[in-house]
Order: sequence, then structure tokens, then C-alpha cells
Amino acid sequence: MKKIFKPFALLSTMLLIFSCSDFEEINKDPLAVTSEQVEVEFFINASIGGAQMNPHIAERVFYLYWLDASKMERIGVLTEGSHSDSWTNDYFQSYVSKWLKDINSGVSVAEERIATGNVKEYTHNLLQIARIWRAYIMSEMADNFGPIPVNGFQAVNPEYNSVKDVYYYMLAELSDAVSELDENNDAKPVREGLDPAYGFDYTKWKKYGNSLRMRLAMRLSEVDPAKAQQEFEAAANTGLYIDSSADYFSVQEKGDWDDYSNVMSRQWNSHQISPTYKNLVQGLGGITSAAQLPADQHATIKPVNYMGLKFDNHFTSLTNDPTAGFWLDGLPNTIDPRAYKTFVIPGDLDNPDMNYYPTWANDHTITERDLIIGEVDDADNGETDDITIEAAFTYNALPVGNLGVPGSLNQLSFNGTIPRLAHHFRDGTDNADRRIFFASWESFFLIAEAAVRGWNTPMDGQAAYEAGIGESFAFFGVSDHLAAYLTSQDYNNNGTSVSWGHTVEPPASVTMDYIDGYTGAAGTVNYTYPENTIYEGGTVKNDHLNKIITQKYLAQTPWLPLEAWSDHRRLGLPFFENPAVENPLPDLPALNPGNVMTNQVGFFGQRLNYPSSFENNVPAGFTQAVDLLGGPNDVHTPLWWAQQN
Repeated sequence: MKKIFKPFALLSTMLLIFSCSDFEEINKDPLAVTSEQVEVEFFINASIGGAQMNPHIAERVFYLYWLDASKMERIGVLTEGSHSDSWTNDYFQSYVSKWLKDINSGVSVAEERIATGNVKEYTHNLLQIARIWRAYIMSEMADNFGPIPVNGFQAVNPEYNSVKDVYYYMLAELSDAVSELDENNDAKPVREGLDPAYGFDYTKWKKYGNSLRMRLAMRLSEVDPAKAQQEFEAAANTGLYIDSSADYFSVQEKGDWDDYSNVMSRQWNSHQISPTYKNLVQGLGGITSAAQLPADQHATIKPVNYMGLKFDNHFTSLTNDPTAGFWLDGLPNTIDPRAYKTFVIPGDLDNPDMNYYPTWANDHTITERDLIIGEVDDADNGETDDITIEAAFTYNALPVGNLGVPGSLNQLSFNGTIPRLAHHFRDGTDNADRRIFFASWESFFLIAEAAVRGWNTPMDGQAAYEAGIGESFAFFGVSDHLAAYLTSQDYNNNGTSVSWGHTVEPPASVTMDYIDGYTGAAGTVNYTYPENTIYEGGTVKNDHLNKIITQKYLAQTPWLPLEAWSDHRRLGLPFFENPAVENPLPDLPALNPGNVMTNQVGFFGQRLNYPSSFENNVPAGFTQAVDLLGGPNDVHTPLWWAQQN
């Protein structure tokens, strides 16, 4: 009889003992004791729990890589062309020695039991669940690194497969696993809590399998449209996909330090709003700040055509953020209703969702900061020319990159002055949110995109688009604004509106009022919508695809940054501003002051490097993987399904 792993507790011990050879373990047979002594559900639980990410992995990957690369927050790692070999190594080894290994073991155990007839009533269904979850884990690995093996953990040295082959394999697995999953089978494992997502609800797993297949099929839309259409239509037209909040694939987070700790709970991380997010929400949807906020907060709301205070010497202009150089000394006149629920207004200390991290300081209460006049702050020597900015009840975002002299004189990048992520998303207690891996809005936005592409879909594009917005509004608790929002023809800072039927492109420029921050003199400026030159040459800002991806991005924030990053790599949408280049960025030499007003694929991180430990420990596998990648082992090498230039 074959040998297999002991239950999860012993498995964890073994992983610790053999962690020094993680890269070799992808080739080892994961069988240790007889199949009668282990349960398939142990491996499913271990893999889902691991992929939920403990704080060590989550800070490095979810926060420092994904939230940064997706520009959901202002951080500055992949967005500046840099990475950490140590962070990446920790993440890569988690895949190889834990998450993929566990779920492959679950598949192997289930298949062996079925082959020998040693089955329980639910064994066949658990095999399909394990295959569906394995497809997700493989997709996460391939979307971060590129080529991976599809035949690991079979006691032989695995061959690495191209990203195309990996995708074809995952899509075939999802198709077959979903078809084999019997949702009418009432038998479930007796141990509770071993499926933290669905509690072994087979219908929900079937919906997730179809929705995941839709996601992965759409990933191929630009590079392999025929395959993408075939796979998408087959999944979507089953009518069985995630279409309500009851079906989210999500996992309850909690406090302490384990696999289920909140992925954004590390108190020293700022989680500041990014210019990308701010430009997407400002002006979008026509819902006024006055309609969203209590009357005692209306005094700082600004007119609709007001840019803010202009500070030429304290804000960089060497970025294509269309609001660069201005500080909005109040709240936007209109803003997407989800914005204030996602990134809380500075100074709104009575808001129960104001994040007070780090708890050992009072930074979130300090809303006054200085713009320094002179090369250094000489206040201790009697220098009194600094400009003090009151940032309470303002809504601004600062770019990443090299801010040069203007940045050195600007103290506004601070926890009390910039909108930061709402507390409930970061709560490190047992009352934390559920981490969302797939939500109903994504299914609808995928269907809307498929309809725009002319594919056969279960509903038309407008119906799916509006359903996706409705699901997102319900999640954020702002459904009372939905009807008015859906009809809005107001442009956001990028030149995109909400109304499906309104596809008129924005004007070349709009006259806006501003105030010189140094003299107080009023003036006007021609506001120019940014040219997103990696989408339709920068000439199209308000077509249906811009609308869909804008809404998808806002709905996915902050739980699904990997998906938002993947959409941008695939389509160049939504518009991402370039990092500032007051001085050269060492890891992003392609970007310079001469081209900073245009977008190029090479200006944005495209993947994670394979870590050096992979190259050193498995040189043959590393060489094969990089050859299949089709470019250097670099953060700027695009994946097969992504835009190439």
C-alpha cells in the first residue's frame, strides 16, 4: 500500500524539520503513513489556512507587493521597480513546501482511496473541492512568478510548464472538477471547521469553481481570445456562479498571530490612499459629499470646479497624476460613495472606523503639518516662515517615487493628514472582517466584459455592469445612493463616467479654479485628463471597458489587489499614474522626466522575481522556468497573458 502524510499536526512538524530543503520537496512523494490514518479534509484545511497568510507572509506579499503593485495604496516597492529577494523567498517557499504540497497531498489521498475502494460517502466530492482549490493556488503562483510545474509532488523531478500550459491545465481541471462535484450529496465530514470558506457546501464550491474558471478564462482575453471565449462561455452559461454575498469565497480573519490573522493588521503599516484610487473616485457618480456626510462636516466641502491650493515648490510635478502640484484644502464636492467608507477622512476622529494604528502613538490625531520654507526646517533657531497646513477634513493623495527637493520640504505624508484605510479592514481582533477571495461583483463585472467582447453571456453587458455595482454598493452599505449613481454622466479625474449609456469622451481640458498657496491669489488652470497611453493610445477614457474596470477596481479595494494588478497588466486599465522622478529611480531607469507624462508597460511591475534560493538550490528547474518565461528573471518581464509593450 502507498504511504501518505500523517494528520495535520504531524504534517506541520515535518515541514518545520525539513524546511531547509523546501525547494527539493516539490519533487518528493508526500506519503508517510497508511491512508486509513489521514483524512482528505485535513489537507484542504491546511492549504486554505496557509494561503490566507500569516502576518509574516501577508505583510510582505499582500501589503508590500500586491497593494503596492495594484496602486490601491501608496507604498512604493514594485511601483518603483524594486523588490526584496528575502520577501519573495519566504512567499515562494510557502507555495512549494506548504500550500501546494498540502492540497496536492489531499488530491493524492482522495484518488488513492477512490482507486482502492476505501471511500466515505463524501470522498469523491472532497477530491473535486481539492482540485478546485489547487487551481486557485496554482493561479496565484503563476500570476505572481510565471512558469510553474503542473506535475509536482509525484516523486519525480517536475518539468516546469509555460504560463500558457499552466492556464490550459487549470481551466481543464476546473471544468472537470465542477462537472464531477455532486451538489445533491448531503454527506459531509463530521469534523467542523475544516472548510473555513464554505463548510463543505458543495453547491457553493461548484459556484466558486465556475466563477474561478470565468476569472482565469478572462485572463487570456488579449493573448488567446478564442480559448478565453470558449472557457468563459462554458462556465458562465451554467448559471451557477457566485452571484450573491451568501456565496462569497471568504475566510474569517481574527487576531493573534497565525494563518487566520488579519492580512492588514500590522500596526506599523500606514495604508495611505493612493493617487490612483483618489483620481478614480473624485467626481465619479455625481453623489455630493454633503449627501454622504453629517451637516457639521459640510463647511470644508469645496465647489465642483475647484482644484485646491497650488504649491509649486513643495509638490512634485514630475508625475502624470493629473492633480499633481495641488493640495485640496477641503473635501471634494462629489465623490464615489464607497470612498469615505474605504479610506477615512483625516481628522474625523468621531468616526468609529478611524484607524488609530499604531496604538502606541497618537499620529492619527495630528492633522497639522508644515511645508518648510528653506532647505531645512530651522524652527529651533527662530525660523518662522514655514506654512502650516491643516489637513483635517481634506482628501488628498501623494505619489510614490523620488520626490526630490519638493518632497524633502513637505511633511504632509503622515498618518494624521492623509486618508487611511478604514479600521474594520485592519482590525486585529476576533471581530475582524472575512478576507474575500472572490465576491459576487467580480462575477458580474466579468460577464459585463465578456458581453462587451461579443461573447455569449447569461445577461447583457449593462445588466451585468449595474448588478456588479449594486453588489459592491450593498457590501459597503451605500445602496441608498445606487439609483442616482447609475445614471450619472459626471467624469472622474480620469475622464470616466458611471452611466452605461454615456460614452461621450471628456473634453480636452476643463477650466478649474485654484488658489496660490503662497500668496493667496486666485487663479484658473486648464485641467487636462490624463492620457493612458497603454490603453488605446491614450485617446479613449470613457468606453465600456474603462467603466467596467473602474467599477471592478473600486469594488475589489482593498481585498483583491492581486486581481486589480492582473487587470492592469492585462489591459492597462484603470489609469495608473507614474511614480515621481525628481531624481532618477535606480530600479526604474526607463522612466525619466522626458517621458513621465506617458505610460509604458515597462514603467509598472509585472511579476515577482524567482528568489535566488530557487536558482541556487534547483538550478536546472530555475533555468527551465526562466527560459519558459521568455525574458530575464526581472520584475519588468511581462507574463504571457499580459501586455508586452
